[in-house]
Amino acid sequence: MARNQVAPIVHGTQWLSPVERKWRHLPNGGVRFRVNLLRLCFFSLTPMTDILTHRENGVTTVTFNRLDKKNSITAAMYAALADALDAAASDAATRVLVFQGHETVFSAGNDIADFLNNPPAEQDAPVFRFLRALAGFPKPIVAAVCGPAVGIGTTMLFHCDLVYAGDNAAFSMPFVNLGLCPEAASSLLTTQMMGYHRAAEALLLGEPFMAEAALEVGLVNRVVPPSEANALAQQVAARLAAKPLSSLIETKRLMKQGQAATVLAQMNTEAASFGRMLREPAAREAFGAFMAKRKPDFSAL
Repeated sequence: MARNQVAPIVHGTQWLSPVERKWRHLPNGGVRFRVNLLRLCFFSLTPMTDILTHRENGVTTVTFNRLDKKNSITAAMYAALADALDAAASDAATRVLVFQGHETVFSAGNDIADFLNNPPAEQDAPVFRFLRALAGFPKPIVAAVCGPAVGIGTTMLFHCDLVYAGDNAAFSMPFVNLGLCPEAASSLLTTQMMGYHRAAEALLLGEPFMAEAALEVGLVNRVVPPSEANALAQQVAARLAAKPLSSLIETKRLMKQGQAATVLAQMNTEAASFGRMLREPAAREAFGAFMAKRKPDFSAL
């Protein structure tokens, strides 16, 4: 079978090994084990085309590639992102990492349907794996952001070193509107970057702010036409990749070491609150309203 070919769904026993044929006749536990094994094989053979990775000349580029869903992120995509970061961190040939989307959209945040089916209730959930890998990534991270950057599409940028935005970029952290709380240590980092009152406006109201406002508060380094953002990020990444990697890593470590433990602790505290709030009435009302395409009613909450 070709490397990226998906195993066909078959009935009967022709695709089962002798051991699996025995499992087929075991009690329910054995059947469940066999089913889970086949699921594991199926998903390991399914290519992750929603997250693309490409390495060239020392730069690993990670692309959100789910444009038909506005690059909304599923649990499987978070797992792929975490794996890509882990691989790039240990890969001696990777000197810089770039995140990019499309010139019309960076990411609409969580895929709500998938989110409800796979709620990140535990610390080892794929989204939290991704965030920890992102916060601890030792090499420079450059991001190109165009169009909507919703929820984690914005908060992940606090952990990037250089951010270039298209002039159509719209950043938002609407956690309160969903009956939830911030994640990615954004309750700490937004306040540090913007000051308390601007952070309160961004996090308590959850309303979008545009590229020029993001430039003013320091979330992005430069604003360019959307058609130029990805190319600019690649140009900057190439300049970084030409510098001594040891100096890049040490300089980043020194800049972040003063609060690395604090950021991780805040991230863990937020994750615990996030998991608890997912089970509470406000979140149920918010997500129920979203799926029913109606306005949520928080009047009794």
